[in-house]
Amino acid sequence: MTYLVISDIHANLEALEATLQAAAGTYARVLVLGDLVGYGADPNAVIDRVRGLPIGAMIRGNHDKVAAGLEDVEGFNYLAREAIEWTAAALTAENREWLAELPQGPVIIDDVTEICHGTPFDEDVYVFDDMDALRSLNVARRPLCLFGHTHVPAVFRLGALPPADGHLRARASRELESAAPVQGSPFRLDLDSESQCLVNCGAVGQPRDGDARAAYGLLDSAARSVTIMRTPYDIAAAQAKIIEAGLPEVLAQRLAVGR
Repeated sequence: MTYLVISDIHANLEALEATLQAAAGTYARVLVLGDLVGYGADPNAVIDRVRGLPIGAMIRGNHDKVAAGLEDVEGFNYLAREAIEWTAAALTAENREWLAELPQGPVIIDDVTEICHGTPFDEDVYVFDDMDALRSLNVARRPLCLFGHTHVPAVFRLGALPPADGHLRARASRELESAAPVQGSPFRLDLDSESQCLVNCGAVGQPRDGDARAAYGLLDSAARSVTIMRTPYDIAAAQAKIIEAGLPEVLAQRLAVGR
């Protein structure tokens, strides 16, 4: 099975549409790793678009929970709070109910793959470093765990990574090797039978690695590979919608710098 892996769309319809166009013809099903809403100005349009996709599996994110009224905004910073309060008011009753019914991760996909939003042990915890990754891999139930939440593409592998070259920045700890795909060419990770991998394919609508392009992944379960991809989108149009909606201007500005 081939999957399109998307996460952290954050109500950015332009980024979502560009991603779907770039990936057209390369996948059979879609894996959605949470945070469809928050920050951007098109929560209903994004939900409607995602609901029409051939979904293989989909889980909720922390912004989805708050927008649906399942949790309060106490854990959010000022910008996230203002955006999610606007989002909650903008959602249709149908879409709010649909968000509330999204399942919590982790979710098992097949014998090789599982998905989560934050980590396999807590959907709201971030994976920022090797220690976070080790904690996640220690409880993961499949050789490959795909996650989101940080908005930064990353690969953590208990086993050997390819040597560092022009497309990778690699570092090694005592038990874990990790890599961050460098801006430019796609990065492909081939899975082997002896390794565990924790992979973040990046954010569709809110990249935070300094690359403003939408990020997504392609998972080929037969070939046992994950490829992290980037595609440009109409950032100016997404920015204009945010400003027109009366959301904080910094939410529009950050899209242009990928932060």
